[in-house]
Amino acid sequence: MLTSWLGGIGYSLDLLKRYRKSQWLESIGRGALKRAGDDVGYEGAIYALQIQSGMSAHPAARTALSIIGRTQYLELSPSKIVVFGNRNEALPAWFVGYDWGVIVDYHQSSFLPSEIGLTEVQQKDFSIKVSSAERAILECLYLAPGRQELLECYELLEGLNTLRPLKLQLLLEQCSSVKVKRLFLYMAEKIGHEWFRILDLERIGLGSGKRSIVKNGVYVAKYKITVPKELGAYDSGFI
Repeated sequence: MLTSWLGGIGYSLDLLKRYRKSQWLESIGRGALKRAGDDVGYEGAIYALQIQSGMSAHPAARTALSIIGRTQYLELSPSKIVVFGNRNEALPAWFVGYDWGVIVDYHQSSFLPSEIGLTEVQQKDFSIKVSSAERAILECLYLAPGRQELLECYELLEGLNTLRPLKLQLLLEQCSSVKVKRLFLYMAEKIGHEWFRILDLERIGLGSGKRSIVKNGVYVAKYKITVPKELGAYDSGFI
């Protein structure tokens, strides 16, 4: 719970000090409190950011796919979580300084609008917003190739045979990253999921000019991108 939020609903600073002195509440850093004895995970912190602070920070990319059960291998105890937030949203010091038991890999970006492509996930007695499968795979590609391997993105996309084309269409049309859109369409066409045929590619702007995603790779003329040779080797014939 944020002290600013508690103050807004009638808890004075003096009252909060008495609660801390009486060991009913404990500080987890400047501006944030928890009930004494509670074992709070990063999910509770994300809840506070979303509901009490109005931030767009949310579990994203592969972390979101794992949370909603859309990866081949379930991560029962992840050592790192990926969180995305808007370009102008820095994580508060209490969040950064607290030990959540996992490494928080936070990325500030506005390549997708913050209000689309999210889904509610229940966490005990509260819920948080995480990326839907459609948004999460685009976030994976945003991180590639520096923070996420392209081949892993391809393998993740292979398993996403039930993506919703209308949701994808909206995300792709509003995505500002040419790299992400070209990589996604290249991989999706090569994999050949049924939902790809429903997408209206004419409405998805792919920019102009070439994009070299990796060095010494294979050039894909249709999408004007250079991809790893290992990925190009599985191509279906339109390089």
